[in-house]
Amino acid sequence: MFDIGSFEKLLIAIIGLIVVGPERMPAIARKLGKLAGRAKKFIDKSKEAINEEIEVDKLKEDLSLQNEALNIGDVLSETKEAINSAGSEVSKTINNVQSEESDSSTDNKHKTEK
Repeated sequence: MFDIGSFEKLLIAIIGLIVVGPERMPAIARKLGKLAGRAKKFIDKSKEAINEEIEVDKLKEDLSLQNEALNIGDVLSETKEAINSAGSEVSKTINNVQSEESDSSTDNKHKTEK
């Protein structure tokens, strides 16, 4: 986050000692330590929450892909049923036409015999 080296930390400590004084410096250092700990906990919790949200988004995306796959399967099943139904209708029509042709040819034979 901040690129503070040991020299900069020492300089900040010396300036703080001069400004605050040696009596109040330990109490202020303790408070700063507690604040730094709280900030670290807050950052860690924020990172964890962000990672959880990313995981939830990934799961939602996977779920939507699975739903799409299921929908494709449903569409394929419906299409297969429609094709089978159309095939049955075509077969029935062919059978009807063939039976009509055989009936008409039988009728024609009877007419020619008379």
